Amino acid sequence: MFGRTTLAVTALALALGMAPATAISTPQDIASTHAYIRANYAFARATEAKTGPVQANVEALNEKLGRECPHVGSGSPQNEESQLLSYEVVVALWSSSYGTDAGPIGTFVETVRRLRWSNPRLTHAVQTYARSLHELATLQMPDLCGDVSAWKASDFKTVPATTPGLDQRVEAIDAKPIPSQLFAPYEQPAERPILARTARLETKLLQTESVVGFNDWDQLLETLGLNQ
Repeated sequence: MFGRTTLAVTALALALGMAPATAISTPQDIASTHAYIRANYAFARATEAKTGPVQANVEALNEKLGRECPHVGSGSPQNEESQLLSYEVVVALWSSSYGTDAGPIGTFVETVRRLRWSNPRLTHAVQTYARSLHELATLQMPDLCGDVSAWKASDFKTVPATTPGLDQRVEAIDAKPIPSQLFAPYEQPAERPILARTARLETKLLQTESVVGFNDWDQLLETLGLNQ
């Protein structure tokens, strides 16, 4: 949710046509930036507080699959179809984790979707991010047991017709946070401490998501008996 690289920041800044050194602030720019910074900090804090419940729900999902269809994909090959179903497992993880975080996401989205800047491209980027978070928070849980069972019934030759479409729809969700550098022309000196605290929280969340998320995905694949 919170990955930020220098390359991505530079590319998005160029795409938005923004040069911090030359941007001209309006009162609306400053007010919207202040509201965004506050909302983003609250979102990061609330998401950190949800780390435990998120993991508990993912573990509950794994236990459910272990009861209902343990190793249903045993003997499956490693091919394009297995990759599609492996990605469907990612969708299931996102449905569980972002769904658990739906409260903080909803609060953040409700705040930032009303914000506007004099640069319409920045406004569009913020709205796209908010919309993407909402889409992730409302993802329907895929029928992993049913879909893997159907693939196995075809002698591992044909995945359900819904699987590729689901993967494509979710892959198209562009939930990239707005790089904080893009707000620099509009932020006030008093906001720098909260920006620093937000950055620390987001780094911690990213590290947790990277390590724990991969382990959760690997565990679900093992429970289902799917080859990566």
